[in-house]
Amino acid sequence: MFLPLFLFFSLGFLSFSFLSFSIKLHLKSRRSTPIYGPSSYPILGCLISFYKNRHRLLDWYTDLLSKSPTQTILVHRFGAPRTIVTANADNVEHILKTNFTNYPKGQPFTEILGDFLGVGIFNVDGEMWNTQRKLASHEFSTKSLREFVVKKLEEEVETRLIPLLETAAVSGRVLDLQDVLRRFAFDTICKVSLGIGLHFLDVSQPVPPLVEAFDNASQACAMRGMAPVYAVWKFKRTFKLGSESKLKENVTQIHDSINEIIINKKQNIHENGGEKNSDLLSRLLMVDLDDDVVRDMVISFLMAGRDTTSSALTWLFWLLTKHRNAETEILDEIMSIKAMKYDELKEMKYTHACLCESMRLYPPVAWDSKHAAKDDILPDGTRVYKGNRVTYFQCGMGRMEELWGKDRLEFEAERWIDENGELKTVSPYKFPVFQAGPRVCLGKDMAFIQMKYVLAAVLKRFEVTPVNVDKPIFVPLLSAYMAGGFNVRICNRANG
Repeated sequence: MFLPLFLFFSLGFLSFSFLSFSIKLHLKSRRSTPIYGPSSYPILGCLISFYKNRHRLLDWYTDLLSKSPTQTILVHRFGAPRTIVTANADNVEHILKTNFTNYPKGQPFTEILGDFLGVGIFNVDGEMWNTQRKLASHEFSTKSLREFVVKKLEEEVETRLIPLLETAAVSGRVLDLQDVLRRFAFDTICKVSLGIGLHFLDVSQPVPPLVEAFDNASQACAMRGMAPVYAVWKFKRTFKLGSESKLKENVTQIHDSINEIIINKKQNIHENGGEKNSDLLSRLLMVDLDDDVVRDMVISFLMAGRDTTSSALTWLFWLLTKHRNAETEILDEIMSIKAMKYDELKEMKYTHACLCESMRLYPPVAWDSKHAAKDDILPDGTRVYKGNRVTYFQCGMGRMEELWGKDRLEFEAERWIDENGELKTVSPYKFPVFQAGPRVCLGKDMAFIQMKYVLAAVLKRFEVTPVNVDKPIFVPLLSAYMAGGFNVRICNRANG
């Protein structure tokens, strides 16, 4: 009897608190400079519009931004901070660079991923982020790590990926290429980050527990971020209900697995007399860091590397089936390089342009948010108040006529190449797929190398043909993916 009454009064108190908070936000926003946004009402905010468009959020936000004169909108959501969503490149530069210190990730954002990523580099601000950033930046810039990445790529591609595709080509069976690329990416990032192979690409074996826990934890955190009312998941976490209880179990599984790997790695380093190994975990263990910090940093690297490259590759493979002329250009470039080495892969300009164009239309991360530390005014005149959530919308930015012209919805790799055949310099604030400014992605160059390597290895040997002729659906979670997978048939290329 006591527990139901306690829950009833707790929910009543939470509802009253959010009602009061929402009224204050609504009144405050009325005193600010009017900007565009979805229909909003006192207390409820845009909850009704949000619910109606919950199955097409990306298109909904893009439509709203396209109609706004400044490509910026204001969103009031029940129980959430006043939110500014922008596809304005000047605003993005202000947020990510010019006034960087005023736009940390902020507690509302880090709380969503906090149980999963802990104090890893992608989920912290301030001095803790600065320390990890300097350390990671040094390691990512070393030639030895670049060579190690290419070596592991070669191993994984030649011994696992190509044989798997060859078997599918011979048997004629349908293959979910998105699933194959996700498995490949996870195996590769585990070798680079942890120095171990999970053999996830071996589809005949059960899914490794670490992979399953990662998938479940990622999805649970993504649903937190997309929840219409944040109080719901917080309430479930407090009382360990449903998905929040499962999230806790999965995070425990991940921590236990990584901690065990750290213990074994330390022992291996000790037995080798402190010799520095090439994987990121070994490099981090040679620095004076707490084991929990190392664990959380490694989890962040796994999180960043496992789905982003596979998402970009999946969409480009699909786009190339619709643009065979672009595929031919890539093949010509592949045949022109002498060896699949870092420097040669870096010079694959047309392939680079195709990857950029694919990510412009289908970015691996659809949006990113910061939270204002102080009141501010964005370059387009939008007022920002302390505590506001400020979101830059990569998916919408790729579809803004103001940024990309009337052919913005078309796949045109040539828009990235100048009249001399060189890659154009495009502002990272116009194309913030890898973020920009002080928090620009450290693994950007390595991501391009990995994607080019896979494209080159696959396309020169095989032709990819989709089973379904319908346009696939782009679904945004922590990393975007293709709904229902990418089912294809693989055929050996005649000159492969």
